[in-house]
Amino acid sequence: MNKAVDLPDPLTMPLDAMDVSDPRLLELDAWRPFFARLREEDPVHYQAESPFGPFWSVTRFEDIVAVDSDHEAFSSEPTIVIGDLIDEIPFEMFIAMDPPRHDVQRRAAQPVVAPQNLAEMEGLIRSRVVAILEALPVGETFDWVEKVSVNLTTQMLATLFDFPFEERHKLTYWSDIAAGSPEIAGGDVTPEERLAGLTECLETFTRIWHERKGREDAFDLISLLQRDPNTADMVDRPMEFLGNLALLIVGGNDTTRNSATGGVLALNQNPAEYDKLRANPGLIPSMVSEIIRWQTPLAHMRRTAKRDIEFRGKQIRQGDKVVMWYLSGNRDESAIENADQFIIDRKNPRHHISFGFGVHRCMGNRLAEMQLRILWEEIMQRFSLVEVMAEPERVRSNFVRGYKALPVRLHRL
Repeated sequence: MNKAVDLPDPLTMPLDAMDVSDPRLLELDAWRPFFARLREEDPVHYQAESPFGPFWSVTRFEDIVAVDSDHEAFSSEPTIVIGDLIDEIPFEMFIAMDPPRHDVQRRAAQPVVAPQNLAEMEGLIRSRVVAILEALPVGETFDWVEKVSVNLTTQMLATLFDFPFEERHKLTYWSDIAAGSPEIAGGDVTPEERLAGLTECLETFTRIWHERKGREDAFDLISLLQRDPNTADMVDRPMEFLGNLALLIVGGNDTTRNSATGGVLALNQNPAEYDKLRANPGLIPSMVSEIIRWQTPLAHMRRTAKRDIEFRGKQIRQGDKVVMWYLSGNRDESAIENADQFIIDRKNPRHHISFGFGVHRCMGNRLAEMQLRILWEEIMQRFSLVEVMAEPERVRSNFVRGYKALPVRLHRL
């Protein structure tokens, strides 16, 4: 944590110099006091200078809901991250579109996470979780991120895409590089590596698309896009195809993967809550929602003002970037009681902002919750404790609040 000395003091620094787009805030887990001060003193905050250009920060729960719900004033186009798209890969995705284009494309992919399909997937997910947990070493230290979080979500992604199972590691890699460049979210992926990786992703899925044509009984994401008349020719629009692939891969990976790690960390940091869970495993569904709130796997979403607008007393100009900080909204005491505490038996645990609001609310939220619920049901049947052995290594990004590694040791019941 010695890198933290480079950060300014959030309590004494001038407000106009408080750049919460600095990716080190998440990498060092140092973000809380910065956002607490903005929520208190300047909840709609203008940052005139940053590596990503000027932008507004919206940090309170109700204000974030207001922006997220108003696509007439705040557009998702051209992108939903602070940084602008790189010219070499000008891809499009439906999360970065406004209605009606957004609605048409989202509707084509939606059936893969319809309630009936999720019910049919539950047995498969449980069998995979069991296999993963049974293969873990007991009594020795290993990396939870690699052995459990990445393993589980990559298998799920391969299923959703009907992707060659033996090559599923590519999906994780493509997810990591999609939003990992410095220009987009302050990450450490070079533009050359990102271009090469996403080119391979597009080429691979273009081949799969053509191989899969005509499979009327298939229910994977590629087949669903092929069968919907509004997306049946998407393969002929390569940047749109690649953008939606990246969206579905990242969306299917990051929320679940980082919440699967964040939950272990939260329970270790709050041992009284772990005791509650051991005493009553029936709290798991409530705990899953609390983990997703506490973790907030995607720290922000950006909008762009479509017109001049006065918002909470501030004059936002057409074309201005407006960044909704979900991780700040989830710690807003005016909307969530004891918001900085991890409490697995909250009265209203799904009252959080991690999945967004309005037309862009996360399509796969129920799938993410189901995977995490099953994971913890099976953990509690085998282990009395998943013990964190050292501080996690976190991802450098202002967008993904993620983990590279978490050393743990298992204790049998």
